[in-house]
Formats: sequence, C-alpha cells, structure tokens
Amino acid sequence: MEYVGTGGGGGTSSGGGADPHDGSDSHRRKKRYHRHTANQIQKLEAIFKECPHPDEKTRLQLSRDLALAPRQIKFWFQNRRTQMKAQHERADNCALRAENDKIRCENIAIREALKNVICPSCGGPPVTEDSYFDEQKLRIENMQLKEELDKVSSIAAKYIGRPISQLPPVQPIHLSSLDLSMSSFIGHGPNSLDLDLDLLPGSSSNMPSLAYATLNLSDMDKSLIADIAGNAMEELIRLVQTSEPLWMKSTIDGRDVLNFDSYDRVFPRANSHLKNPNVRIEASRDSGVVTMNGLALVEVFMDANKWHEFFPTIVSKARTLEVISSGVMGSRTSTLQLMYEELQVLSPLVPTRQLYFLRFCQQIEQGSWAIVDVSYDITQENQFSSTACKVHRLPSGCLIQDMPNGYSKVTWVEHVEVEEKGLIHRLYRDLIHSGLAFGAERWVGTLQRVCERHACLMVNSNPSHDHGGAIPSPDGKRSMMKLARRMVSNFCASVNPSNGHQWNTISGLNEFEVRATLQKCTDPGQPNGVVISAAATIWLPIPPQQVFNFFRDERTRPQWDVLSNQNPVQEVAHIANGSHSGNCISVLRAYNTSQNNMLILQESCIDSSGALVVYSPVDIPAINIAMSGEDPTYIPLLPSGFTISPDGRQLDTDAASCSSSSNASTIGGGRSGGSLITVVFQILVSSLPSAKMSPESVNTVNNLIGSTVHQIKSALNCSTS
Repeated sequence: MEYVGTGGGGGTSSGGGADPHDGSDSHRRKKRYHRHTANQIQKLEAIFKECPHPDEKTRLQLSRDLALAPRQIKFWFQNRRTQMKAQHERADNCALRAENDKIRCENIAIREALKNVICPSCGGPPVTEDSYFDEQKLRIENMQLKEELDKVSSIAAKYIGRPISQLPPVQPIHLSSLDLSMSSFIGHGPNSLDLDLDLLPGSSSNMPSLAYATLNLSDMDKSLIADIAGNAMEELIRLVQTSEPLWMKSTIDGRDVLNFDSYDRVFPRANSHLKNPNVRIEASRDSGVVTMNGLALVEVFMDANKWHEFFPTIVSKARTLEVISSGVMGSRTSTLQLMYEELQVLSPLVPTRQLYFLRFCQQIEQGSWAIVDVSYDITQENQFSSTACKVHRLPSGCLIQDMPNGYSKVTWVEHVEVEEKGLIHRLYRDLIHSGLAFGAERWVGTLQRVCERHACLMVNSNPSHDHGGAIPSPDGKRSMMKLARRMVSNFCASVNPSNGHQWNTISGLNEFEVRATLQKCTDPGQPNGVVISAAATIWLPIPPQQVFNFFRDERTRPQWDVLSNQNPVQEVAHIANGSHSGNCISVLRAYNTSQNNMLILQESCIDSSGALVVYSPVDIPAINIAMSGEDPTYIPLLPSGFTISPDGRQLDTDAASCSSSSNASTIGGGRSGGSLITVVFQILVSSLPSAKMSPESVNTVNNLIGSTVHQIKSALNCSTS
C-alpha cells in the first residue's frame, strides 16, 4: 500500500519500494512517512505550472534531481491535479449558482410585477392584446431560462462527475431547494427527542407549525454550505484573536464591546439578513478557563444530545439535522453539520430563540480548535412568522486551547441580529438589551460551572461533607449526582416546554402575574399523570448572590417554604459540585411534618450569569437506591424551584434600600442592582391522562405562589418592592 499526501506539500511513504501486497502487521508498524522539503515542493510547483501532465522521461529526470522515487513524483502530480480541479470546481459552482439565482429572482420579480400591471389611461387591467404579447414574452424568457439552466447543469455535471437532476420549480417566496421532513429527525439514538411541530394553530406560544420534507442536499448545495462555513470560520478567528479596533473595552463594566464601524469595514455586507429596519444587533466576547480538555469539549459541542445535556439552562432543544462532513480520519476536525436549537431564559415571560445554523469544527493547530456557528435558512422566509422574535446568527462560536493538567481556555463570541415581533416584558428588557441574557458571558460562565460539576462526578472519592455516612461509596455519590442532574434538566424543561404546551395567564395581580400550563407525563422518571406547572417572576432590589444564599440555606428554608409549615429543616447529606460553596447537592429532612417518609433532594448552582435552586420530594426507599449506587433512572421526580438572574440595570446606590448587605454580587460581575426571580411549582393534578385544569387546581397554585412570594418579600424586608 502506498500512502501519499493530498496537496502540494503532502508527505509520501519512505517505503515506496516495499511490496504493496505485504499486509503483515509488522510491515504496517514499520512504515514511515515524511513530507517533501520546501526546495522539492518549489521545483515540483514550477514544473507543474509548465506541464501538469509530465511524461515518464520528465518524471524520471525529476526523480534524479529531487532524490525522490518515480512513484512519489507520479503521485505528487496526480494529487496536485486533483487539488487544482477541486478548486476550479468550487469557484465555478459558486459563480454558476449566483448567476442562476440572479436570473430566477429577476423572473420572480417580473411575474409579481405583471400581476399588478394596470392601464395608464383608464387605470384598469391591460387589454387582451397586451396580455397576449406579455405572455409570449414570458414564454421566450422561460425558454432562455431553461437553456441557461441546462447550461448550468451540464457544467456542474462535468465537475461533479455524474449527471444531476434539474433544480425544482421556483416558488413565489423561497429560493432554496432544501427540503426537510420529520423522518430526518427521528431515530438518531435512544435519547433523541422528536420535534413536535404538527400542532394546531395557536397551540404553542413559541413553536411555529412547520411541516418538514426530506432533507435533500445536492452536491451544489453542499459546496455552497462548505463555502459559507469556511468564510464564517475565517471571520470567527479574526473576531477571537483581534482586539482593537474590532473590540473595545466598555467604560461602564469593562466588557468587550464590538466596534460596529470597524466591523463593517473589515467584514462588509450588502445589508441585514432581517428586513425590519428596527433590527437590533447583539455582540459580545468573553473568555475563561474550564476544567476539561479540548478534545472532550469538542466532542460535547459537536454532539447535539451532549450539547443539550451540558447547557440545560440555555438550550431547551437541540438536534442535528444533517451531517455535511463527518470529519477527517475519525476525528472531529473538518466536521460540518446542519443543526436546529432553541435558546431560552428560564422564565415564561421570555420567548425562546429558534435557530437553524451550520456548525463547523476545525483544528487550527496542535491543541487548538475553533467551532463556528452561522445561520443557514432552510425553509420558507416566513418559517418563524408566529414567533415573538426572529434571530439570525452571524459568525459566532469559540476558540478552544488546551492548557496543562487537563484544563482549557475558551474564548467565546456571540453575534446575532434580532428582530422583536412584540414588546419585551418590562422586567427583562434591561437584561436582554444589555446582552447578558444570551451573550458570551452567560455561555462561558455556564460552561465553567458545568465542567467543574463534571470533574466532581469523575472523582472517585466519598462526599467531603456527608452527615452520618448516608452516602457510603463513590458509586453512591455518582448515582446521586446523576439523579440531581436529571432533576435540574426536568426543571429547566418545565419552564419552556418543548412539547408545544402554551403558558396561560391565570392570575394578573398588581405585583406579578401567574402563568400555568398542563402537561401529560409519561416518562419513566416522572410521576404518571397530568402535571400543572405554574410560574411567576418578581423583581427584588437585592443582589442576586444574597437572594441565592437565602434560598439554598436549609436554615432559612422555613421562611419561604409554605409547605414546611415553618418547621426546621436539617441537611443529612451534602455533595460538592464545584469550587463555589453554593454549587452543591443536598438531601434535606423536614421535622414535625405529616410526611416522615419523604426527603427533599436539592441542587443549587451559581455562576456569573445567574443561579438555580431546584428541589424535589423523594421517598426514603428511592433515595436509598441512589445512595447505594444503583441506577437512579426510574426514580420519579417532580421538581420545583427558583431561577435567579441579574436585572441588567446598572448598579444604583439607592437601589438596595431594603437590603442590609453591601457585598457585591457574584452574578453579573457586581453590575446588577437587583434580581429577577422566577418561582416555579409543579403539582401532580391527577393520575388520569384526560384531566383538565380545574378551578380548584388554579386556586391551589395561585395561593401557593402568592403565599411563597409574600413570605420571600417579608423575609428579605422587601414587602413594598
């Protein structure tokens, strides 16, 4: 077997004279490779420019001059011709595609104009003779377009090496020939989720009612996609590695701010991808060190299921629709795939952001990878017409660089165009406009926290703080951590349901409104039956760190937990999840309650972008199963809890009038003057799948949330906020 490189600087086997049929293991192990020297490549390139197809005599002469085997010379010229052909093919295909799209657009414009033509004399429709001549003119133009299309097809077939089918007929609005169906979404593994898009009109506040046909990417489509991804990668690397003049430091909070004038000069574009003149641009950059090596991070980012599991607080849904390129030599480098995702803020007041995008991974150098995302429209122009906002992602992503001891440095860039279809809720307006809601800082902070949790999961040691030896082994610790992770994921999914259930406002008090939705639970890890999820968001003029400490501390729990009847709560087991003391899993026991056979599983987590405190009642036999190290998959959980985020406002010295603490908040880097708190409760209404939202259920959740909010404000001395 002879191994040669793929380009002008490729390497060849030093064992070129060995028997090609020798398939022994020892022969394969001894085979060595080397790359041509710069002098050899220079001389080969010079001959190639003069004669791309040298005869045998010329090859022998080159072999003697360059001290290379004749077969190496032969293979070098073969590879160089293949490389040149591929370059010409890509350039010609792009030019032909652009020319063809231009002609098709002109034809559409002519058709639309003819529909509205009027007589300049009487203002009526054109007379029969004019219509006849117009029709004849269109017939001639269509013949010309068919000839042009045949020309494009024949040239493309020449480069592709096989005949291609004609392009589909032009649609009035959509110019893409890409086509999706549900069959392409199903069957990607046991953990894959089905996109429930076949919904009645108005049944979902976030998801459009889209029907998908089969993905049918032609070779020309894939060539165009590869060009888009390559250009996006070049832009991302410049955005990551360049500071001024592209990025400037904010004089207010020190964050990186994109200089739009410099950006437009460096990366000129014809116009915005979104047509509304009121489109808002969000751009941010942040970096941090995470406790995971680069290869493991790349694997997480390129696997849609792992991507969703790693970022449940941000990504409410993710799916790989099509793998354009599966990488090189079994690695993730040069992997290119078409993906769909929904991004969320954990509150029913903020609609999800839906994106179809290309994700491209490239190894820049040893120990350094770049992953770029860029929007790619695959359906009709009005695909998200029913959503509250349209988002187009400009080249965004991250640069991952290996560091010693299994660490990595991640530099993240987020750059999107946003067109709001409606008013942003007043509570979240500052947070979203500041870029903190979906910006790079939130991604990096969440990644650091999740990587620390993953590192703790991998450590083979008993919990550092375990009262009474409740968790006897490392297997028990891992089982408890997996159970808590599923609890948090279920909680996040309940805030923005991916099954199309709509939030309904059931109470609109002066201070806050309560929204609720019904869901039928059939998963083995949840109680069977109909569950009502209710949520309300409030603002408090207290730093998020202080609010987080109040919720997670079992000593202050009786002050807000109305179901505890102000009885004391004791922590019976504790598992650390990271370097911050607030990142932990706890097992709590409430005293003097009617349910002595129940414990409370709680996980609290905090990073620079926000915090969570999630809990669920679990019976003692189920907890014992997890603590003993057995599989916790089928332990039913119905989590409730709190999400805490900065309000996005600049810190005001008069804002914290009800707070006795002057400590700066960890969340938001100390910039936030107050906190946005979303209270979420889930209650099993009935074990019957046909149960409805009854007035009794509405009153129960209204009273529960109202009492909880009242006790929170009272305990924090913010009853009038």
